[in-house]
Amino acid sequence: MPVNRNALIRYRTIDRCLQNRFRKWALDDLIEACSEALYEYEGIRKGVSRRSVQADIEMMRSDKLGYEAPIIVVDRKYYTYEDKNYSITNIPLTPQDMTVLGEVSALLQQFKGFSHFADLNEMVSRLEDKIHARRTQSMPVVDFEKNDHLKGLEHIEVIRRAIISKTALCITYQSFKARQASTFCFSPYLLKEHRNRWFVLGHSHQRHSLLLTLALDRIQTLHEDTSEPYRVNTSLDLSTHYSDVIGVTKTAGQRNTEVIFRIEHAHAPYVITKPLHASQKLLSSDAQGKIFSIRVVLNFELERELLGFGAKIEVLGPRILRKQIRQELARAAGHYKTNDPQNEQAPLTNG
Repeated sequence: MPVNRNALIRYRTIDRCLQNRFRKWALDDLIEACSEALYEYEGIRKGVSRRSVQADIEMMRSDKLGYEAPIIVVDRKYYTYEDKNYSITNIPLTPQDMTVLGEVSALLQQFKGFSHFADLNEMVSRLEDKIHARRTQSMPVVDFEKNDHLKGLEHIEVIRRAIISKTALCITYQSFKARQASTFCFSPYLLKEHRNRWFVLGHSHQRHSLLLTLALDRIQTLHEDTSEPYRVNTSLDLSTHYSDVIGVTKTAGQRNTEVIFRIEHAHAPYVITKPLHASQKLLSSDAQGKIFSIRVVLNFELERELLGFGAKIEVLGPRILRKQIRQELARAAGHYKTNDPQNEQAPLTNG
């Protein structure tokens, strides 16, 4: 059964709303959310009718599209999913879906190899592999890095929409170091991925000059706050903000510095074929190994990257970073000064 684009946008919007169980969704709320989504994606200013959303809910409940969504009404007013883990995005692909995906894949393949669309290559490979595995009922032949237990991915679309529409967000957030969560308004500017974790860069409204990078997996609740004016970015060049960073940690005004390190000859090819940073240069070679430089800001992620090489690397400069790495390695070595705890005899106890 063919479904037009506008209907699909409404289905996905209703689905996203009903997955958010931190808020109660009356019919009027769903109508408003669908109207906003159609304006954002299609530029349609005319609001969605009450009858259309009611029909959408019935269509999602039916098996005509394969959804059979368990939508229930609570207190005769609020819509929700009876199964809190349900989403229309979790249902199996239909033969019609596979046909459409095949057509999309064929279209995208035409752009593979063009430098302007280099970022498409991995996406097309993922899509082709999924289609092949589905059609042949076989295992995928490409295993991309993923984390099935990663939290916070449900916030990506809300944040992306807020950035595009320049809408402030109300966030309840608790960092790993904080004893309790705090709630504040936030103007998001950029979504950033690092090692399968997602972050959002923006300004906290508690202090206008405070630039924050928030981990999406530490966000407890999130919703758009139209009562709070969005604070437009006027100080950051988002296209280059992370160009001198390994990871996501960078404070306002922080300058990069040249980091010089030596890698043992046997392990230098790993660094040559996969540079630590885009600025990496091979400076020289001596009897102990090859000497490289990168120009980045000093942060936790840089230290973790360097420490990951263990004894195979020596940081030569700057002095403050060399000292920090030496202290961390000394602390790590201290953990192994005692005997193997598995071989130690447990102390005897009375009774």
